[in-house]
Amino acid sequence: MSDRLKNKNIIITGASGGIGAEMAALCAQSGANLVLLARNLEKLNALKADLENRFHVQVDVHKLDVSNTDDVKAVFSQVLAKLDHVDVLVNNAGFGIFREAHEAKIDEIKGMFDVNVVGLMACTSMVLPKMRLQKSGHIINIASQAGKIATPKSSVYSATKHAVLGYTNSLRMELARSNVYVTAVNPGPIETDFFTIADEKGTYVKNVQKFMLKPAYVAKKVVDAMLTPTREINLPRWMNAGSIVYALFPRLFERIGRRAFDQK
Repeated sequence: MSDRLKNKNIIITGASGGIGAEMAALCAQSGANLVLLARNLEKLNALKADLENRFHVQVDVHKLDVSNTDDVKAVFSQVLAKLDHVDVLVNNAGFGIFREAHEAKIDEIKGMFDVNVVGLMACTSMVLPKMRLQKSGHIINIASQAGKIATPKSSVYSATKHAVLGYTNSLRMELARSNVYVTAVNPGPIETDFFTIADEKGTYVKNVQKFMLKPAYVAKKVVDAMLTPTREINLPRWMNAGSIVYALFPRLFERIGRRAFDQK
C-alpha cells in the first residue's frame, strides 16, 4: 500500500455511512488522520472507535448538518484550529428526491440545494484559505452522472449536481497556481441508503439493480486518486460514454434514451 496518505489530514463530510464510511476506512488503512463529519454522531463515534482500534490513527468526529452554514463555520473553525495543515477535503454529504418537476415541494427543492450545493460550497470555503497558504491540498466533490445527463423525475437533483460541476470546474482553474488539486466524482447509482429517500416506491432501484455500483468500489477509486491531479472520476465508464454522446447529439440521445430515462 502506498504511503501517499500516511499522516495526512483528511476531512470527509457525510461520513457516517455509504461511500463516506468506506473512504474513511481506506484512508485510515493508509495511515491518514481523519476528521469525520455527519448528522449522526452515534454512527460517527462507532466508526471512530472501529478505525482507531484497527489502524491506530487519529480520528476526530463532529456532528454537522452541512445545510446549516452557521454550524459549518463553527465546526470547521474548531477543526482547523487543531490542524497545522489540511490535505484533503471530500465533500460527500448529499441527498436527492426523485419527483417530476410539478410535484416537487419547495422545501425539498431548498433542502437539496442547501445540502448539495450551498453546504458543499460553505465547507470548501472554510478550507480554501489554509490550502492556498500552504500551497497544497485536494478538494474532492462527489457530484453525479446526473450532473451530466438530466433525466425525468430528477430535475432538481440534476440541477444541484450541474451546479456542483460548474463550481468544481471553476475552482480547479482558480487554484491551478496554488498547487491545490480539485476533482469531481461522477458516479452512477450506488447501492446505499441514498435511495431510501430518493426512490420512495423502490421502482428505480428495481429497474437498475444490476447496474448499481458497490460503495467499496467507488470509495477505492476516490481514495486512489487522493493527492493526484485527477480532473474527474466517472463511474461506470459506459455511463460516462453516454454523457459524451449526449453532449454531442442531445436531441438524438434524448429520443433514443427515452425508455431508459423513464425507469424512475
